Amino acid sequence: MRIDIVTLFPEMFQGVLGSSILGKAAEKEIVSFHVTNFRDYSESKHGTVDDTPYGGGGGMVLKPDPLFRAVEAVAGDAKPRVILMCPQGKPYNQKMAEELAKEEHLVFLCGHYEGYDERIREHLVTDEISIGDYVLTGGELGAMVVVDSIVRLLPGALGNQSSAVTDSFSTGLLEYPHYTRPAEFRGWKVPDILLSGHHANIERWRLKESLRRTLERRPDLLERIELTEEMKKLLREIREEV
Repeated sequence: MRIDIVTLFPEMFQGVLGSSILGKAAEKEIVSFHVTNFRDYSESKHGTVDDTPYGGGGGMVLKPDPLFRAVEAVAGDAKPRVILMCPQGKPYNQKMAEELAKEEHLVFLCGHYEGYDERIREHLVTDEISIGDYVLTGGELGAMVVVDSIVRLLPGALGNQSSAVTDSFSTGLLEYPHYTRPAEFRGWKVPDILLSGHHANIERWRLKESLRRTLERRPDLLERIELTEEMKKLLREIREEV
């Protein structure tokens, strides 16, 4: 996969893209990152990329021409998904991450100031994404979040690929609790079933605890998935235990 990031602050991405899973994925050539400063595509001698809004109002608006030229330069003859990071965008979730992980080329637009000239939304971008109902000073942090969630899904990016499959939200449920050595720590013991070696019982326990955690913390998720008979039975058990 090729990922282009178009921003006014390329230095913000140096540590993130070169570290941890993202850095290792790039070393393995699973993904390539390219960060472009769209100020370089301004035709103004001062590198101006924004202007006051027509009709008046506070703040500055990003001009269309530098962003169009920057995206056209990184896209070349390809037709990548062009993603605008914006609080007005579609709320981001794991399903979207899985969808985007299937693409060969993604371009992320990170803006600042009051907003974007509307022609950028209408004629340049293919997707608008929001990582939450709050406003950041720019799209850079949001792009980092989305890029991380996508790259970890690429084959070979994680040491154990099953980790991505069982993550919270990947199955529609929150993930079950995890334990490791020691079996007892300050009087707190690992559940006996995890030490039993009985794989079928362990899997049933994990599903039940995943359902329990989802019911307690995000019951809305249970309304979005098709529950199997086994899940329904386990939920009845959980409710009877309360």
